[in-house]
Amino acid sequence: MIGKNIGRSRFEATHIDMVPMVDCVMVLVIFLMISSAFINDPGVEVQKPDVSGSLSGDQNALLIAITADNRIYFDGQEIRTDQVAAVVKQAAIGRFPSLIIRGDRSSNLGVFAAVYSEAKRSGIQHVEFATTRADGP
Repeated sequence: MIGKNIGRSRFEATHIDMVPMVDCVMVLVIFLMISSAFINDPGVEVQKPDVSGSLSGDQNALLIAITADNRIYFDGQEIRTDQVAAVVKQAAIGRFPSLIIRGDRSSNLGVFAAVYSEAKRSGIQHVEFATTRADGP
């Protein structure tokens, strides 16, 4: 009898029980669903301005400056608000530049809005505005 069992080996079938793992995963999913805070979408999509103060890498960018006394300068010359579209369109012939509006902090928001709308009316696709980086809170 001893000789008969020497050649045979006994193997037990290994079995991994997945039920406890599935139970744990389901408890975690339910916990995450209950503790999540859902935000209601107001239904209006808003483009947020980038105010990080990063420098534009575009070398073909056109610049318009608005001074503190609401005067508008393009290429070193003072222009009126109604001239912005024509001047920018003339400067953009043959290329597709972006336009950067540099407004003084104390300039009038109405002047900035008028310059922005005239710049968009000229056909420039990328109109940006320059900001400065805040030093701290």
